[in-house]
Amino acid sequence: MRKFNIRKVLDGLTAVSAVASASSAAQQQQAGNRETEIQETLQSEHFQLCKTVRHGFPYQPSALAFDPVQKILAIGTQTGALRLFGRPGVECYCQHDSGAAVIQLQFLINEGALVSALADDTLHLWNLRQKRPAILHSLKFNRERITFCHLPFQSKWLYVGTERGNIHIVNVESFTLSGYVIMWNKAIELSSKSHPGPVVHISDNPMDEGKLLIGFESGTVVLWDLKSKKADYRYTHDEAIHSVAWHHEGKQFICSHSDGTLTIWNVKSPTKPFQTITPHGKQLKDGKKPEPCKPILKVEYKTTRAGEPFIILSGGLSYDTVGRRPCLTVMHGKSTAVLEMDYSIVDFLTLCETPYPNDFQEPYAVVVLLEKDLVLIDLAQNGYPIFENPYPLTIHESPVTCCEYFADCPVDLIPALYSVGARQKRQGYSKKEWPISGGNWGVITQSYSEIIITGHADGSIKFWDASAITLQVLYKLKTAKVFEKSRNKDDRPNTDIVDEDPYAIQIISWCPESRMLCIAGVSAHVIIYRFSKQEVTTEVIPMLEVRLLYEINDVETPDGEQVPPVPTPGTGSNPQSIVPQSHPSTSSSSSDGLRDNVPCLKVKNSPLKQSPGYQIELVIQLVWVSGEPPQQITSLAINSAYGLVVFGNCNGIAMVDYLQKTVLLNLGTIELYGSNDPYRREPRSPRKTRQPSGGMLTVASCMCGLSNLYSESVKKLRTSYISLCDINEGTVVPEDRCKSPTSDVKDNSFSRSRSSSVTSIDKESREAISALHFCETFTRKADTSPSPCLWVGTTLGTVLVIVLNLPPGGEQRLLQPVIVSPSGTILRLKGAILRMAFLDTTGSLVPPAHETWREHHEDKDEKEKAKKRRPVSVSPSSSQEISENQYAVICSEKQAKVISLPSQNCIYKQNITETSFVLRGDIVSLNNSICLACFCANGHIMTFSLPSLRPLLDVYYLPLTNMRIARTFCFTDNGQALYLVSPTEIQRLTYSQETCENLQEMLGELFTLVETPEAPNRGFFKGLFGGGAQSLDREELFGESASGKASRSLAQHIPGPGGIEGVKGAASGVVGELARARLALDERGQKLGELEEKTAAMLYSADSFSKHAHEMMLKYKDKKWYQF
Repeated sequence: MRKFNIRKVLDGLTAVSAVASASSAAQQQQAGNRETEIQETLQSEHFQLCKTVRHGFPYQPSALAFDPVQKILAIGTQTGALRLFGRPGVECYCQHDSGAAVIQLQFLINEGALVSALADDTLHLWNLRQKRPAILHSLKFNRERITFCHLPFQSKWLYVGTERGNIHIVNVESFTLSGYVIMWNKAIELSSKSHPGPVVHISDNPMDEGKLLIGFESGTVVLWDLKSKKADYRYTHDEAIHSVAWHHEGKQFICSHSDGTLTIWNVKSPTKPFQTITPHGKQLKDGKKPEPCKPILKVEYKTTRAGEPFIILSGGLSYDTVGRRPCLTVMHGKSTAVLEMDYSIVDFLTLCETPYPNDFQEPYAVVVLLEKDLVLIDLAQNGYPIFENPYPLTIHESPVTCCEYFADCPVDLIPALYSVGARQKRQGYSKKEWPISGGNWGVITQSYSEIIITGHADGSIKFWDASAITLQVLYKLKTAKVFEKSRNKDDRPNTDIVDEDPYAIQIISWCPESRMLCIAGVSAHVIIYRFSKQEVTTEVIPMLEVRLLYEINDVETPDGEQVPPVPTPGTGSNPQSIVPQSHPSTSSSSSDGLRDNVPCLKVKNSPLKQSPGYQIELVIQLVWVSGEPPQQITSLAINSAYGLVVFGNCNGIAMVDYLQKTVLLNLGTIELYGSNDPYRREPRSPRKTRQPSGGMLTVASCMCGLSNLYSESVKKLRTSYISLCDINEGTVVPEDRCKSPTSDVKDNSFSRSRSSSVTSIDKESREAISALHFCETFTRKADTSPSPCLWVGTTLGTVLVIVLNLPPGGEQRLLQPVIVSPSGTILRLKGAILRMAFLDTTGSLVPPAHETWREHHEDKDEKEKAKKRRPVSVSPSSSQEISENQYAVICSEKQAKVISLPSQNCIYKQNITETSFVLRGDIVSLNNSICLACFCANGHIMTFSLPSLRPLLDVYYLPLTNMRIARTFCFTDNGQALYLVSPTEIQRLTYSQETCENLQEMLGELFTLVETPEAPNRGFFKGLFGGGAQSLDREELFGESASGKASRSLAQHIPGPGGIEGVKGAASGVVGELARARLALDERGQKLGELEEKTAAMLYSADSFSKHAHEMMLKYKDKKWYQF
């Protein structure tokens, strides 16, 4: 597949073949005589594609770092990503080009810089002084593997430990190696014949920078004298070391070992540990050693002025605690607290009041990075409560199965959702402010509100406030609580059609104006919700069951795109259910025959208390028919003005009046065609009984629609010709039961072109309902005025129109039936229909009619008033003159058409892609105009003007590497789009030039000017007798003049792409800090000089006073007191 660079398409030029262009131009010319010319305002220069922000928990985290002065947290991942967090709302995402795992992160504290060490043995220096951090320098090690790094506070020399046991020193200003190297064979005793293993720890003595503590994996620890270039002490232990930590006074250090023990060593007593602790070991009688425990992976030793020190560790549990969750242990004095975590601990850091290692640390919190969560523990409060996490890190709480994105929502919607969501918050959090508080917010340039809705595998739905490139959870709805839950797998009903996650959400249909919500789930269930601010108790949950199972003969494709003659309007009927041949029963025959008329899930029969927020209006379930399971739902639409919901699958379509709680329409797909089926299919007669066939391949729809595409069996069986259409029509799977919708399989087969011939597999496929759209438009060629109707799109590229005859509003709406009838209108496109929309004569979008929201549970007087109200229709067509027309915009997975109504002439056509297929198409508004936005399986994002379908943007963005992207990609108004980039993260992007230009202002700043805290006071006696911290001139030791040049073959320097701003920022970093330190020393020296002069003056004054006093004494020595 050829990759294209980002490019814009000039106005008037098409991205398809010359033949298509010619036909399109001819059609435009032909139509120009009879259609009104619409002035289009969108041009290529209005479009530009760029990523904006990434939300969610960093996927597969591997490293953690914290800047205690700037109060910024950094997390590295196994895929080379870097996520930086400041105060809530200040986040940043960066990516290492190599994609190698981040093994360690080190902040240059209060410098606005960060060093990352990667698994491919490269070091990178990031400049954080710009809104989008960039790499300034990189250093690639060629002969040694990096295992550990250490950068002392306010130093420019980075210690790098390797797998061979050597330590190299890197100048972080120039990112070059020093000639000073600590070789492993010099560090350990010469008598030792074995290699000490990789370096697992490096740190300098808090009180003496000239002494370096080196921990080797085998259990050897060495205190190295940097000046004399030899080992002062060697400490040997027979258990492997995982981590080492100093006491701040530099007289003791603690090691954690692989047998679950901690050893505390006095620096000057290398022969044996001062103390050995087994935090989770069972103490045995007779003084025997405790039983070995699991390795303690990390330990930290933090001191306080007022009380006992804290020893904090991860791991170390005894081996008999099988099934116990991972723990963080906090030892403080005689108390030991074991804090259980939900996921494995990746790393943890203790947050302290001071950045200086030689002062009392005063720990106040612990940041714990888990495999799928970030937890902050408050050390200052009893019971160690956790802080309430303000970041949007719970997107993946249950795996995301679908996504919808809404921009420019009604202004009262976010406050309404927030007010009901605020009641769902947990209690018992720490009372303190969130301690990660660095950075500054960006400037908000967007005035409109945005909402993201995520559907999850456990049946939950989350509403997120996504306004102004931030993300905050507003409200969570649990759809599964309406169903009876089985306590264990044995109790589960045998009517399930999925092995796992029977409540998983597949499709979300939401009307922001009326706040009506409708969801379709994996167990062929649909639930309609109404928003209310009042709590209610529903005695009996309203429920409907629908039989929808039909069968057809093999498909015969009609030639070309000939539209059959429009039939005379007929009325729909409810035919008998017909059992499909291609579906063997998923259950063995029972004594009472085949499973029939039973839904997959059981609705609760007890009263249901419903909190303020979304409350159940109606539950609809498809049922088993003669031993055949219901097919999963492929499309869904709700309309609040009509009070209708419609859904379809690969068998047919059903429409429900949710106000009267009745089924209005229940038709097989071929019944919609009437006598004008272009495929000439006929229903087969139902069979009373059938034997389950064990060996044949069966058609079973897994996660249908877009979410269906990631079934592993698809990859195995349909690699040569696969498209979205194929999956919508039915996926070939070798098992009766479907895969879990949360399984995630990488599949690269989607970029391949689909075979145009009808293969044997295609013949097995059925025509599924793939798109539904309620509207008020012209349904037939002879219509003189628009009327309510439903447009139905199928996976075989057919569009059918159903007429809706609605009773008057108020009380009549609840008493008289809604009459539904096919119009006979049939339109055809290539590929499955994805999206439909309607334009008025000015080219403006005609949104579906809707009601405005009002409280449903109101007083009787209010209800009387409500009966007199009519639903609000925002459709301009209702007030248009008869002579004016509309335009239908239809997008399929292959092409787009604009059809004039009521004449039904195709006035514009655009073949979007020949070799690939469109995964998502949306008709969106931008810059007071509208366009069609498409995302193709070959990775291209394209936009087309409306109604002329001129290409405006064609950008190669990302290939479809897995089906998570296909399942979640969506466009919305104002040039916004998003998709789930990993199982835990949402990536937002924009295709608007204006938003791209304003993005820099909207992004937050990570680095802010903060004064470094004052160094700890050495005290009078320490200064007098030489105690306190000993400084070291590292430049003198590690500089080129002293240690020479490092071997060129050892590491290669690579200049980074960071801009001038970055270079200036870094240059003013460490060097600036050193200059400030020197200036401070000069000022201190000057002040000391002035003090010395004052002292000398006082001494002189005291001396002269002494002389005068002596003279006076002599003068009056012999006189009596009365002679004075």
